Amino acid sequence: MRDIVFLGFLSLCLAFAVRYPFTALLTWAWFTLATPQMAAYYAQGLPLNLLIAAVTFVALFMHSEYKRFRFDTITVLLLLFSFWLVVSQNQSLDPEYSAEPFDRFLKIMIFILLCAQLVTDRLRFHALLWVVIIIMGFYGAKGGAYTILTLGKNNYFGLENTILFDNNHMGVALATTLPLFLYMHGQVASRWVRHGIKAVFLLSIIAILGTFSRGALVALIVFGGFMWLRSSKRLLYLGLVVAMMIPAALLLPDRWFDRMETIGTATQDDSFMGRVDAWVINYKLAKEHPLTGVGMRNSYQEPIARQVDMKRTPRAAHSIYFEILGGMGFVGLFIYLGILGVAFLKAASAYTRYRYAKFGRWRSSFGYHAQISLVVFGVGGASISMEMWEGYLIIIALIACLKRIEPETVRSVDNRVTLRIREKVEKAV
Repeated sequence: MRDIVFLGFLSLCLAFAVRYPFTALLTWAWFTLATPQMAAYYAQGLPLNLLIAAVTFVALFMHSEYKRFRFDTITVLLLLFSFWLVVSQNQSLDPEYSAEPFDRFLKIMIFILLCAQLVTDRLRFHALLWVVIIIMGFYGAKGGAYTILTLGKNNYFGLENTILFDNNHMGVALATTLPLFLYMHGQVASRWVRHGIKAVFLLSIIAILGTFSRGALVALIVFGGFMWLRSSKRLLYLGLVVAMMIPAALLLPDRWFDRMETIGTATQDDSFMGRVDAWVINYKLAKEHPLTGVGMRNSYQEPIARQVDMKRTPRAAHSIYFEILGGMGFVGLFIYLGILGVAFLKAASAYTRYRYAKFGRWRSSFGYHAQISLVVFGVGGASISMEMWEGYLIIIALIACLKRIEPETVRSVDNRVTLRIREKVEKAV
């Protein structure tokens, strides 16, 4: 029955895509973020992602959506990164082993490039953002409720066989999404929807704590610190944080606090030192193959790792930066950091540029909250292998779209002064 309902709804989405091609991209976003077929039974074995991608491309060409394509800095960097991903796979030390992560990453990049090009108005912008918020809001609400009902006795995990199954990944992903909840809260008109977003926001914070992830806790602290520094009511904000931490302290078991205390003694923690070993191995492999690296995930293999270090045990790098460094070399890492850096700067630019716009100040608000999301993910991602998570890449794609959406009158502080002078001159004349 579950498969019938699931496949029926998917068919409806694809049927709409024939008339409204952007529906296909939203369906693709749903599948790539939530992997809903893994919650079904027989549908797990069907090539649904391939079907959705094919329908998306057919619908886009039928409606000449490709004419909307425009190049910008982020799009160029995304294309360059995708190209270098192909080059890295071509030079992989074990092409067969790295083929699966390469194929997955390349498909994600194609999806993200389409998002960056096809979001051409505010409706599409918020439709795609709502997909992210609804999916992550579901995980946050579910995790918060689970943590409360179990009194924090068990770690909160995501759906099996997905990138968010890992508790560390789930925690950092939810922390990255928190600013998006705040942004959308300021955009919706319905009071009940705003209350719902507030509830999901609070439950997501509880879910982050319920993951027992130290990296997610650090990301949550970064989020809170960023918001506190930017807040005009710091004492009130601090009071709310303290008020929230009191029930959390009563809810969470002693083993949660014992685990978090190990953050201060990381050098004595076997888990952390194992990550350091993986970082060293990836760095040494990148030194041996500085341009293209050794291929995605090849550093996990003992024969390859032993080529540069005989003492350390290979394992997952647990870092978005070292995963890229070992897999794609220094060139790949440079492009990757360029994407993150340019996206952050463009978000900051949108925040200041559209802050005094006559229309469309929502872009300033999104730029502000997108900055926080990228910083939170950048910090949290330093301890997890999550460079292939689509959530933060969609945020980057949406940042790339901001300048192209609905050209509007923009007034910076200087522009306002200039306009006032011009108005006085015109009156005098």
